[in-house]
Amino acid sequence: MKAILFRSGTLVDPLGEKVWEADLLVEDGRIKGISKGLASPRGAQVINVSGCLIFPGCVDVHVHLREPGGEHKETIATGVRAAVRGGFVAVAAMPNTSPVADNAAVVGYVAARGREEGWSRVLPIGALSRGSQGEELAPLEEMWRAGAVAFSDDGHWLANAQLMRRAMEYAQMLGVPVISHCEESELTRGGVMNEGITATRLGLRGMPAAAEEIAVARDLVLAELTGCHLHVAHVSTAGVVRLLREARSRGLSVSAEVTPHHLILTEEAVQGYDTNAKVNPPLRTQADVEVLLEALADGTIAIVATDHAPHAREEKETEFDQAPFGISGLETAIPLIFTELVHKGIIGLTQAAARLSLAPRRLLGLPGGSLAEGEPAELTVIDPEREEVVDPANFASKGRNTPFAGWRLKGWPVGVLLRDRWCLVRELPGAGREEI
Repeated sequence: MKAILFRSGTLVDPLGEKVWEADLLVEDGRIKGISKGLASPRGAQVINVSGCLIFPGCVDVHVHLREPGGEHKETIATGVRAAVRGGFVAVAAMPNTSPVADNAAVVGYVAARGREEGWSRVLPIGALSRGSQGEELAPLEEMWRAGAVAFSDDGHWLANAQLMRRAMEYAQMLGVPVISHCEESELTRGGVMNEGITATRLGLRGMPAAAEEIAVARDLVLAELTGCHLHVAHVSTAGVVRLLREARSRGLSVSAEVTPHHLILTEEAVQGYDTNAKVNPPLRTQADVEVLLEALADGTIAIVATDHAPHAREEKETEFDQAPFGISGLETAIPLIFTELVHKGIIGLTQAAARLSLAPRRLLGLPGGSLAEGEPAELTVIDPEREEVVDPANFASKGRNTPFAGWRLKGWPVGVLLRDRWCLVRELPGAGREEI
C-alpha cells in the first residue's frame, strides 16, 4: 500500500490532551511516524494540510441507515457516503430496520453491505428483544458472533424489567454495552414535542421530561444489579444529567451521549410547526440545554452522536402530529460542534476529539482514538476556519430533513483517512493541494 504523508497539520490527541504541529506518516494502515520535517518515502502521497486539524478518526455511535426495508429514506450506500462527508470513519447502525436486526442473518447482512461499500465502516447493533417488541429476548450471542458491537431496542424502551435484566446479564458476559432508548411510553403516548408552555401555546400534546428520567433511573438500578455497561442514548434533560452524575460518583459502569441538536436547539425551534425540528426525545428548554453543555464539558456526557434519522421529503412535509421524528444529522454534526461549542470556548479541541473519537471507540471496543505511532491510521481532517451555509440539496444522504438549513457554520471536515484510503470531501485551505 502506498505511504501517505500529511504535511504541516495541527494534531489533536485526546488521549494525551495535546495539540501540536507536525507531519504525520501513514504506512500499512498504521501511523508510522509523527514529527516535524519528516522525509517523504519514495512514491508516497504527500498531502499538505497546513491550517487543518487532524483528529483520530471520528465515530458516530448512533445512526439509522434504514436498510433493509427503508431504502426510500436511506440506504447503506448513501448513509456511508454521508458519513464520510460528515467526517466519520465508522458508524454504528441501529437495529430498527424492517426486518428488525434481531438475528444473526440481518446483523450479518448489514455488516456485509457496509464492507461492500468500502467507505465508512458499518458496525451493526443488534436488538435486545425479538422485533424490538419487548416480549422475548433476542439471540444476543448469535448476533454478537455475526458482528454486533452493542444491543439496543432503540426507538423503544424495554419496559419489562425482568427481560432487561436478562439482556444485561448476557451483554455483560459478552463484554458489550446495552444502549437504552429511555422513554416511559405511557407518559409520552401521543406526544409530539416537549411538555410545557410552548406545547400548550401551539396546541400540541407534550412529552414530559419525567418520561426520560424514570426510564434512566430504572435502567441504572438494573445496571448496578447486573454489572452491565449501560449507555444512555440521546440525553435531553437536566434531570437525566443529575442521575448520571450520581451513578458515576458511585462507580457504576455507565456512559451517555448527546446530539448536536439537543445541545443547540430548544423547544422554540418548533415554532411555525417546523417538522424538521420534531425529534424524539424532543427538544427541551434552555435550562436543559445549559445543563447538557456543562455535562459535555465536564465529561458526565462523554459522547456526541448524531442520531442520524433520515426521512423521505413527503414524510416530513405533512401535519406536525403526523410527521415522523428525526433529523438527518451526519453531515452537519462536526461543523455544528465547532461553530456552537469549540469556537465559543465551551469545549476545547482535545475535548471535541475525545467526544467524537476516543469515547465512542471505547464504548464500542474499537482500537484507536489517539495520535501515536502504531495506532490505526483512521483520521478526520478538519478545516476550523472553513465557512459554509448548510444546503440540504447537497447532502449525500437521502434525508434532507434538517432544521439547520441556511445556517452558516464554521469548521468543516475536509477529508478522512480510512486506513489506506484518503477521501477528500472538500478543498484543502491555502496551498493545501495534494502532491503526488
